[in-house]
Amino acid sequence: MNTSANKLPKVTVKTLLHPIHFLSLGFGSGLAPKAPGTFGTLAAVPLVLLMQGLPSWLYFVIAFVAGLVGIVLCQRTAEHLGVHDHPAIVWDEIAGYLLALSFLPATWFNLVAAFVLFRWLDIRKPGPIGWCDRKLHGGMGIMLDDLLAGLASAAILHAGHALANTFF
Repeated sequence: MNTSANKLPKVTVKTLLHPIHFLSLGFGSGLAPKAPGTFGTLAAVPLVLLMQGLPSWLYFVIAFVAGLVGIVLCQRTAEHLGVHDHPAIVWDEIAGYLLALSFLPATWFNLVAAFVLFRWLDIRKPGPIGWCDRKLHGGMGIMLDDLLAGLASAAILHAGHALANTFF
């Protein structure tokens, strides 16, 4: 499979209309010409808002399952496109952002803070996030760095809330 970003295949309408690819391409948000990962993360915001009425444990289970299912979705789309991690594949951003907001209310502060933290961690790829991105391949390689970025974002947000509640 091609891993070069120099000659990426174009995503066709036929590809987008396939249910697996529609999901892995973030409902079309991954087709943004610039910053598809950011647009993919934005596509997750309505999902977070729709799931806010759910018990926290159920929200987390759905986010976790989205990550597991994403391994297969992203693998299939990567194989179809012939590129390991085509920039248009953004289900990993969606699942990672969902995890970032686990056990947190969908306040504007949390939505924005999780967005900024998650995108920063996903782009910078510190520590184990970067290791996963470099060393793992296939659907697992596409997904795991973003899932770790989401979990790290959640941990940072929860720590911030705990500190704020302690001192303010």
